[in-house]
Amino acid sequence: MIRSHVLICGGTGCTSSGSAALREKLAEELKVKGLDEEVKIVQTGCFGLCALGPIMIVYPEGTFYSMVTPDDIPEIVEEHLLKGRIVDRLVYTDDASKTAAAESDVAAPASLNDTAFYKKQNRVALRNCGVINPESIDEYIAMDGYFALAKVLREMTPEQVIDTINASGLRGRGGGGFPTGRKWQFARASVSDKKYVVCNADEGDPGAFMDRSVLEGDPHALIEAMAIAAYAIGADEGWVYVRAEYPIAVKRLQIAIAQAREYGLLGKDIFGTGFNFDLNIRLGAGAFVCGEETALLTSIEGNRGEPRTRPPFPAVKGLWGQPTIVNNVETYANIAQIILKGADWFASMGTETSKGTKVFALGGKITNTGLVEIPMGTTLREVVEEIGGGVPNGKKFKAAQTGGPSGGCIPASLIDTPIDYDNLIKIGSMMGSGGLIVMDEDSCMVDIAKFFLEFTVDESCGKCAPCRIGTVRLLEILNKITDGNGELEDLDKLEELANYIKSASLCGLGQTAPNPVISTLRYFRDEYVSHIVDKKCPAGVCKKLLSYTIEEDKCKGCTLCARQCPAGAIIGKVKEVHVIDQAKCVKCGACIEKCKFGAIIKK
Repeated sequence: MIRSHVLICGGTGCTSSGSAALREKLAEELKVKGLDEEVKIVQTGCFGLCALGPIMIVYPEGTFYSMVTPDDIPEIVEEHLLKGRIVDRLVYTDDASKTAAAESDVAAPASLNDTAFYKKQNRVALRNCGVINPESIDEYIAMDGYFALAKVLREMTPEQVIDTINASGLRGRGGGGFPTGRKWQFARASVSDKKYVVCNADEGDPGAFMDRSVLEGDPHALIEAMAIAAYAIGADEGWVYVRAEYPIAVKRLQIAIAQAREYGLLGKDIFGTGFNFDLNIRLGAGAFVCGEETALLTSIEGNRGEPRTRPPFPAVKGLWGQPTIVNNVETYANIAQIILKGADWFASMGTETSKGTKVFALGGKITNTGLVEIPMGTTLREVVEEIGGGVPNGKKFKAAQTGGPSGGCIPASLIDTPIDYDNLIKIGSMMGSGGLIVMDEDSCMVDIAKFFLEFTVDESCGKCAPCRIGTVRLLEILNKITDGNGELEDLDKLEELANYIKSASLCGLGQTAPNPVISTLRYFRDEYVSHIVDKKCPAGVCKKLLSYTIEEDKCKGCTLCARQCPAGAIIGKVKEVHVIDQAKCVKCGACIEKCKFGAIIKK
């Protein structure tokens, strides 16, 4: 009889931290102690709190162990699983969970949901991630899996399904935020004897891993939703376009598709209703432009991934010229729950124009990096300071980048902005797929704009001149500024060129590529001016504008800095004040890292 379940994260983050070795060691120890018939090990998807991996949760207690190593396993087995004594040193607690534990007069650590990281989250798309074994269809069914598909096929017409999705207010989670039900409606109205349902799992934004985590932790949710979408628009075939760099996600999706076929949930005559639907997987090579739906469809067809002119839109003429809907993984992950719990349930969350929840990949200068799912309308401050645990090392919050290369930078002055589609666009950013990168006072906003533009230049497919040439010209101006050769007239050139690229580019990649430049100019223009006029980088990031100097009153003449300098730029004898030759200095920072007396300053 199973008396305990040990859940170990098997997502990419924890796998890279060694969670597979944990599972093997745990299985060995349980066998040695004769507990292998009483304790079940469950490999799950991502729990969300990636900064603390590898993560292990023991049920029924709900004890949350973090940063576990194979060396910790014997103690956990001996003390917790054999003797019932929690290993306190490995339990994750924050201020919120400590307070909850104290108020309830419980000696044991508070549960996972009492932590600040989880308390304000509402997991809908991520409901099964970190809860079930993603490679078990039975566990998915035990969590009401495929009940929504059964309900749709047996009790609802295609029009009723579309009406339900429309009434829920669900908008596409892939970037643009187009109403999902309306897209399905267009495809339903298109007359054709062949239609397709496509999933965009080509998550290309730097720092974004929301869709990957759903595929790794709950792949059947995608399969069920795509079958529902196919029924709604009259399709019998689906394609999942997923990047090949996601091997765990691809493997689990393949397993899930095979299981669904075996159970009769994919294929012919599903649930005996005469409805036929099957899925295919197409691996992408990692081209960012293939996140644009028409480029994605072109790639599925076996051609070079380049966007097409619109109209016609894919709902009218898409894959192989047939009506097609394209939604991303997170959008589909909400569908089954909307069908089971109703449109009003979903619409009760969020704001007037942005319903439901949104998953963000929280990264950068933040204490709690990982995946968070919050109701639309949650403020940026709540995400950064409460869920994210604030900016570490006593630094100040400076900005947040949402929407990846297509988004913009939100300054600290707007930290109380409610996060939804319309508010983000209003302040010069966008939702995007859900990357949220936090920056502190040590971040140079000109350098940030340059970083994202370098990415876009590399990823441009080159089909249209505004994007192919315009983004390169933008980057040249930014390089000129960060090299100390900028002129004030360059700021006008940046704005003029950015607006031209936005209005003239063929697809969303080019149309949004200038956003990081436009938003940083809007909110951090003083930093651009400082780079140009003062020839200084206020954040001390841009190397060609930096200088390292040694303060005479602090230098002890220990020679350590001179011995570390790779360029031989530091001159001085033992017990004498040293000097840095600025002409030789390569600004690598090796000297400042090694100086024990704080005598070297960067400015």
